[in-house]
Amino acid sequence: MELSARIFVAGHRGMVGSAICRALEAAGYRNILVRSSAELDLRNQAAVEAFYAQERPDYVFVAAAKVGGILANNTYRAEFLYDNLSIQNNLIHFAWKYEVKKLLFLGSSCIYPKLAPQPLKEDYLLSGPLEPTNEPYAIAKIAGIKMCEAYRDQYGCNFISAMPTNLYGPNDNYHPENSHVLPALIRKFHEAKVQGTQEVEIWGDGSPLREFLYADDLAAACLFLMNNYNDKQFMNVGCGEDISIGDLAALVKKVVGFEGSLRFDTSKPNGTPRKLMDVGRLFATGWRPTVALEEGIALAYKDFLNRYS
Repeated sequence: MELSARIFVAGHRGMVGSAICRALEAAGYRNILVRSSAELDLRNQAAVEAFYAQERPDYVFVAAAKVGGILANNTYRAEFLYDNLSIQNNLIHFAWKYEVKKLLFLGSSCIYPKLAPQPLKEDYLLSGPLEPTNEPYAIAKIAGIKMCEAYRDQYGCNFISAMPTNLYGPNDNYHPENSHVLPALIRKFHEAKVQGTQEVEIWGDGSPLREFLYADDLAAACLFLMNNYNDKQFMNVGCGEDISIGDLAALVKKVVGFEGSLRFDTSKPNGTPRKLMDVGRLFATGWRPTVALEEGIALAYKDFLNRYS
């Protein structure tokens, strides 16, 4: 990407989009196009076309999505499917129509089958049933990958896709019911610490294994891919290491400074038993993440305190 290029970051107020904006600014890009959801409803086809027609972006990062944890995904199933399909359909289609030079679509590790072999290789896509609790979101993200591939096949568009592992970091969602596991734990432990609670409840039995990547590491990978990767095959983005939810809870407890005990509620769903990304393709390019998990949790907790305390 040329430093003078017009770069549209869709979803710039979210955790991923804001991290991409920080990375672009740090790298010297100054012509960054952003719109809030109030200014531009990405589900509105006519509004998105008008934006492309007026602004003519050279490059597009599709970081906009309706996201949430297990409860939100399982409760708002229709919204997760409709909203995400609408957002990505509009952004990808009009990127073709208005001759965007390159587009990066961001998906999710939930695209893989629930019981796929570990670690998750890009080749495992569509090889088995999905995790039921977030199937609508996963279906939308799979459609986004296939849409980028189809526009590449039919029109020659340089549209690429990246599938991040579980993310956390600045501007995360800490909602008590609709957030992902790591920010939810940060909030739970902080509130328990402040309120003097002696016990914190953790959903499930603590056995599921999850991989976590700091949002700014993902943003660095996105810029790297946008500048260096032009293949049809989507790319996993992660750190290549996982941790059990039980051990993660203990680590967050340590960082936050909560001194009480943990109680695992086995009546609540565990979700997928394990989700570790195979990042061999990405690491072969020379890219590596730089933020270790405990360091990242400390940075995320600092962000939480700045925003909510």
